[in-house]
Amino acid sequence: MFLVMITNLYAQDNITSVMTLSEYLGYVKNYHPIVKQANLVINASEAKLLKARGAFDPKIEVDFDKKEFKEKEYYNQLNGAFKIPTWYGLEFKGNFEQNDGLFLNPENNVPLDGLYSAGVSASLLKGFLMNKRMASLKQAKFFLNQTQEDQQILVNQILYDASLSYFNWLKTFNEKKVFEAFLKNAEVRFKATKRAFVQGEKPAIDTTEAIITLNSRKLSLEKARIKLVKSSLELSNFLWLNDNTPVELQESIIPDVDTFNSIDATFNIALFNNENFDIDNHPKIRSLEFKIKSLDVDRRLKRNNLLPQLDVQYNFLTENANQLNTLNQQNYKGGINFKVPLFLRKERGDLKLAKIKLQDVALENEVARVTIKNKVNAIQQELTSYRTQNDLTVTIVRDYETLLKAEDRKFFLGESSLFLVNYREVKLIDSKLKAIDLENNFFKTKAKLFKAAVISITE
Repeated sequence: MFLVMITNLYAQDNITSVMTLSEYLGYVKNYHPIVKQANLVINASEAKLLKARGAFDPKIEVDFDKKEFKEKEYYNQLNGAFKIPTWYGLEFKGNFEQNDGLFLNPENNVPLDGLYSAGVSASLLKGFLMNKRMASLKQAKFFLNQTQEDQQILVNQILYDASLSYFNWLKTFNEKKVFEAFLKNAEVRFKATKRAFVQGEKPAIDTTEAIITLNSRKLSLEKARIKLVKSSLELSNFLWLNDNTPVELQESIIPDVDTFNSIDATFNIALFNNENFDIDNHPKIRSLEFKIKSLDVDRRLKRNNLLPQLDVQYNFLTENANQLNTLNQQNYKGGINFKVPLFLRKERGDLKLAKIKLQDVALENEVARVTIKNKVNAIQQELTSYRTQNDLTVTIVRDYETLLKAEDRKFFLGESSLFLVNYREVKLIDSKLKAIDLENNFFKTKAKLFKAAVISITE
């Protein structure tokens, strides 16, 4: 029973589990702290939008002022108001005022039961069609939309960086497999050469060459192993749990060696082509468009500030708020406030700066359109070239394998030398490593397309 238990435990320790690119990016998208930070930016934008909407909240105001000195009541003033701001430069207001005292200012004299008023105030020129609170709310909406586009770009960047780590992990894993396979070949040849030397069929120098080759393969394997360890630790930087706990990749987890057949589906680029690529829906372009709209609102606000300030207000007055018929034109309180700077230098300077900022972002938008189109087109051509290179590399590897098999067979028949076998094998190793490197570059270019087009992936 003890032996069975030990055997089962050993078997469990050597069970490997494949982590596909899709599963890996799913972990990154859901749990990586920087992705969560990107979501916090959206939450902050929503809070700013809520704050901007607060400028249109109804308000209740109460002002109470009282003075007593040497047992005399100088004045006792109570003023309560209810205000309703509206979208344009209008504000509706209801007011109750009650004042008394020995030294009350005559203009504050009101009936004993208080005085009620209801009216409206308006900015008829400056601040009517566009004012600061209207501009702040519009800009907050545009900023939220812009933040959502920027958040998609940021998440896309994190997934791109994570995919590069996965591809490097896959590359070092494949390289290690290559050196493991050729280490076994070197061990077989060394044993065969040593046996032939004992039997007098091979000279002693052949065993020296065989052991040199064997140790070289061991050295290459050790280098490949440490590269795999480093790439695994690099990959672990992107693996987190839901409670913000980092995860270290275990040795039993291996990459998907069949990534070539699933990468397009993972990056959602299987049906991507330049003809269907709509630059107007690109998050970078959409972000700049929202920024342009926000700056245009600022320009309109600065232009509105060139107008003179003309504020008017009119309030109906009554002693009895329960009877609406007491509100008439005979009892009222009104006012007009007019103000205009003579040279408008500050306002004209603000408007000029607003126009410059708007032109700057508009030019940035045009440059971004051309840059993104050319970048996507260049990546597409690069992918086409990699497909051609891959076909040639596969052919070269297959031909080198044929040469090595033939040379190996001749070696065991005594018709070839160990030097020629090692020469063929080195060429095959180089071609396999070049094929792995080419595949890695191909995967990276796929990731570049995913990044350049800012494509959303499905989990």
